Amino acid sequence: MKIEKTDKQWREQLSHEEYQVCRAHGTEAPFSGQFYDYKGDGLYRCVCCDAPLFHSDTKFDSGTGWPSYYEPIEDAIIEIKDKSYGMIRTEVQCATCEAHLGHVFEDGPNPTGLRYCINSVCLTFEEEK
Repeated sequence: MKIEKTDKQWREQLSHEEYQVCRAHGTEAPFSGQFYDYKGDGLYRCVCCDAPLFHSDTKFDSGTGWPSYYEPIEDAIIEIKDKSYGMIRTEVQCATCEAHLGHVFEDGPNPTGLRYCINSVCLTFEEEK
């Protein structure tokens, strides 16, 4: 089910940094987020709507300074062509609330060959029970 809120509602719900990245399409500095080198077992969720996005067993160390995954949970994200900053990239958003999460690149490991490069501030983590 899609979640839609006004800009005012998102600003009230999210911290300044969460809002800047998730709703204003910003990027956190590399190696600064709480999950870039986190190794827990569990589920990464959207900070805006709590939708499940990635399983920890798809996370890998890309060396980029951002959490990277080779595969999202089925139907968890949408992809959008991003032509900002003079580049052509593929932006990934939460399919439930359309929060900006990061980008996907075709330089990841097997089995998909993809690297979902995600801002830590866009995520929460639910430890496996």
